[in-house]
Amino acid sequence: MLTAVSLAVVTGSSALVGVVIARELGRGAETDGFFAAYGVFLVLVLAAGAVRVAVLPALARARVDRVFGSVLTSYAIVVAAVGLPALVVALVASGWTGGQLTAGLPPAAQEAAADALVYLVPAAVAHLFAALAASGLAAYDSYGTAAAGYALGSVLGLALILWRIGEDGIVACAWGTLLNGVVALAVPLVALAVRAERGGRRPFAVGARLAELGRAASLPFVLQAFFVVCLRFAGGLGTGAVTSFTYAYLVAAALVSVTASSLGMVSSVPLARTLLTPARTSRHVVSASLVSFAAVAAAAGVFALVGDRIVQAALGPAYAGDVGDEIGRLVVLLGPWMAASIGVTITFPILFVAGRGGRLPFLAVAALAFNVVVVWALVRAFDLDGAAIALAISTLVVLVALLLLLSPRVFTEAARGLALGALLIGGLALAAFAAAGALLPAVLAAVLGSAGFAVLLLATSRLGLRQAWSYLRALE
Repeated sequence: MLTAVSLAVVTGSSALVGVVIARELGRGAETDGFFAAYGVFLVLVLAAGAVRVAVLPALARARVDRVFGSVLTSYAIVVAAVGLPALVVALVASGWTGGQLTAGLPPAAQEAAADALVYLVPAAVAHLFAALAASGLAAYDSYGTAAAGYALGSVLGLALILWRIGEDGIVACAWGTLLNGVVALAVPLVALAVRAERGGRRPFAVGARLAELGRAASLPFVLQAFFVVCLRFAGGLGTGAVTSFTYAYLVAAALVSVTASSLGMVSSVPLARTLLTPARTSRHVVSASLVSFAAVAAAAGVFALVGDRIVQAALGPAYAGDVGDEIGRLVVLLGPWMAASIGVTITFPILFVAGRGGRLPFLAVAALAFNVVVVWALVRAFDLDGAAIALAISTLVVLVALLLLLSPRVFTEAARGLALGALLIGGLALAAFAAAGALLPAVLAAVLGSAGFAVLLLATSRLGLRQAWSYLRALE
């Protein structure tokens, strides 16, 4: 709950930043440029999330073996080896990088991207180290301090943006993001320095740690690159398309983050301390995913009925009319992507607990190549709607591959459970919201549809949701 609440605060702050951008700057070349650069930040932050998950089992075992200090130091050296070159590129070649990200867009977009990269990449590097510090605390069964650091950083970053955006424009959003990263790192780092035991020594094995983190980050990096690929092709659809798709994606990604990401993070250490059988693995993937599916289905139902009104109310008159309709529709179309992403988010940490992450780089390369082709084809056919569909297809293929990497038995059992759970929960949401939408005005239909969906979930909880919740409560 602490991790989920922290992620909710972070997500809420990010949403408010999006609202501020929309109301202060509208929708145009400058926002397209900033969001193109922000896509790079999201890629690196997702890599930070991968680092946090991947190192948890090793740090938990290192604490038991009393070699925690040397293992943590070896990981820190590797993160520095990756982060420093990224900083150099951001500071020295921001203009060229911004131009590549915004090819085909007006010069104002390229300038906005270049200015933002100077601050967004250092912010992302700070998040890489913050993830490592949070994992170190998790090895001591401490989650509250890191959660507080992330939440505090988000709040302070938002305050800086609100203070300066009127005077300095969209670059203030990059400043606030950097402050966020610095605070998110400082809080768990101080707590870790106080709590951690140095213990015995073990060879740093930097090369082995680098390979380990490279394997861990390869797939999350590519999964976020799916989004960047979509932005790249969306840029060819005209000014404003990148901004619209970004807002829809951030709404969808927020739901996945608050639900599935928190469960994936806090379950790695308990799983590392137990015997991970195929049956236990399948049950864990299905149980954690079903709980998250319910939130995604409810959000998709609400956006299907009143998405345009939510967008206009939150983002202002520049997003009224067809633009609001477009963003609301995109959120609904991203529903299958959210479901697939939940499965991937829950399954991914188990690969490192089970020691099955060796083939992830090969999967990442193949998945990215597949995604480029699918996005190209579907955007040409269906414009922005095609980008949402392509994300779902590509992520679903990755989920199938991850389950197969664990074992054929895990794939068979987990795939069956996930498919049945998605069909059940998605069907209940469709029944509740479609019935309400057919009989009532949109706003009232959204309210009563949500209530009806909750009633249907309770009435059918014996079909899997109750068992899933009981499993998660008992996980130690």
